[in-house]
Amino acid sequence: MKDLVADMHVPCLAKCGFFRDDSPSPYSQAGTCFSISPEKGSGHYWTYSRENLFSISILDFVFYEDLYLEFEQPKYMSLNYYDSVAGEELHPPKRLSSGYIRVHFGCNNVYRARYEKNVPIRSTGFEITPEYYEDYLQTKYPDEYTDLRSAFVSVDGLTHFPELVFLLRQIRQFRGTGIAARLYYESKVAEAVSLIVERAKQQKKAHPSKFVSREDLDSLQAVTAYMDAHFAGELHLEHLARIACMGTTKLKYTFKLVYKCTITEYIQNKRMSHAEQLLSATDLPISQIAQIVGYHNSSRFSELFRKMTGLLPNEYRRHCATPLFGVAKK
Repeated sequence: MKDLVADMHVPCLAKCGFFRDDSPSPYSQAGTCFSISPEKGSGHYWTYSRENLFSISILDFVFYEDLYLEFEQPKYMSLNYYDSVAGEELHPPKRLSSGYIRVHFGCNNVYRARYEKNVPIRSTGFEITPEYYEDYLQTKYPDEYTDLRSAFVSVDGLTHFPELVFLLRQIRQFRGTGIAARLYYESKVAEAVSLIVERAKQQKKAHPSKFVSREDLDSLQAVTAYMDAHFAGELHLEHLARIACMGTTKLKYTFKLVYKCTITEYIQNKRMSHAEQLLSATDLPISQIAQIVGYHNSSRFSELFRKMTGLLPNEYRRHCATPLFGVAKK
């Protein structure tokens, strides 16, 4: 991966209605500012990247209609703090709301989310690549390197991490340029990582059962990859446990600790996400779509679909079908 901004941010922003805005931005001139097309919303998306190591993003915009977002994401880790947001990530299912630390892992997979109209999206965060959290740090600190994925998992969902929130607010207020900006942003990402590592150490001491090892994270990734490929079939817990090399009790506990949902909820979300695509992109009968995503009973499928989306399948097709990237019509 050459650059998170060029490889991920720019293509996604363009398809969501943003354009590069070279006029004076409300943030540091060291980064790149994108503005949203006036017919779709208002506000800015600012981002700064350091080669292939990390990027920093500041979001401050609002959409006039619900936005359904889908894009290919590379391998990376991200952390955000939302001052304002309303919506949900769809894979795995997670409600987006303000006031807590949100950690996300990209694994060369598809990211899907829905953002609610007329609710400002304001956040500050950063993304680090494998070149940063594996190659760069491991080379720089060979005798002290720790697995950052476990540390990031341990802070996901925290509502009280004042040191990190204060650091992110400092980043938002910084206006330096040139070498001052390069040094500042590099130091702030390193400082944020250090805070996360130290917080994880303290949590591990206080709650050792809630710390997920690197080996267990790798096992969970193997399980989710299997479920992603076979979500429409019969998935038995015992078989998933064998893939993870865990007992069923440990698998259920560890999976929910990391993904903030049960295995059943994860599978259902995967099925409903695929159903949404079929409903919006094809004219297949709903009974056939139910079969395709793994439900022999179309009534049961409709019931679960409404529970997860708030709409029956035929209502979703009529009112919420959108292009792959775009704004939902209400």
